[in-house]
Amino acid sequence: MTSPSSGPITVAPASRAEWELVQGWAAEEGWNPGRADGDAFFAQDPDGFFLGRVDGEPVSAVSVVTYGDAYAFLGFYLVRPELRGRGLGLATWRAGLAHAGGRAVGLDGVPAQQDNYRRSGFTTAYRTARYVGEVPVPEGPVAGVVPAARVDPALLAAYDSACHHAERPRFLAAWLTTPGHRALARVVDGRVTGYGVVRPCQDEARVGPLFADGPADAAALLDALAEEARGFGARSIAVDMPETNPAAARLAEDRGLTPTFETARMYTAPVRPVAVDRVFGVTTLELG
Repeated sequence: MTSPSSGPITVAPASRAEWELVQGWAAEEGWNPGRADGDAFFAQDPDGFFLGRVDGEPVSAVSVVTYGDAYAFLGFYLVRPELRGRGLGLATWRAGLAHAGGRAVGLDGVPAQQDNYRRSGFTTAYRTARYVGEVPVPEGPVAGVVPAARVDPALLAAYDSACHHAERPRFLAAWLTTPGHRALARVVDGRVTGYGVVRPCQDEARVGPLFADGPADAAALLDALAEEARGFGARSIAVDMPETNPAAARLAEDRGLTPTFETARMYTAPVRPVAVDRVFGVTTLELG
């Protein structure tokens, strides 16, 4: 790719095909994006992805994906490394945030950017740590864990709604069925007590979400998801666990996972409460 001159930046919505370039940038940053994330990301809000260009060359990106009338989530805030410090990111940021309108906006910020986000009106709510490692594969099927496709979609959507700040049926339907994704649910006495998804990524497989009624349900799902990851060749998994649920970190440590880096969940305004004791792993750091 050629290096653009110092001409003005233009920011416009990105197509699904154009977003493949941004996913590549994210991989170069070590963010470990899923190999097939794009389709599910665009299913929720196809107008929420923005690309900045100078002299026609892509230089920056941001996503601001809306969920209903009250909530949006910002991610993929990127500028090509050799072009940073020229204000390109700020112009892209502003264009993306305009898409959110009056909604409360959330993001997961790396430590180096958190002060900048505070200056833009974001307040820290809690920390999230990424735990990585190899989970021992269980011997035989895990009790109560079934493919998510065998569960009434309405029940999974209701469970998800209790764990997320807004309804997201379009995203969820795509996330559960994206080729390569393995989605599992735990059902006890006919009742859904949790669900989770694991997907192949650039490095270790990523688990997200991992939502469960309690530690036993989360452990059963995590073990089964680790086994599913072996099915597409991944021995190590990564889970982004919020500090608001201390049982999540205990589960990670019990399974031999270690923290590798952290982000801060930040919001511009109050958001709908979630069942924090059910959130053992967030869905993605890119979409919340």
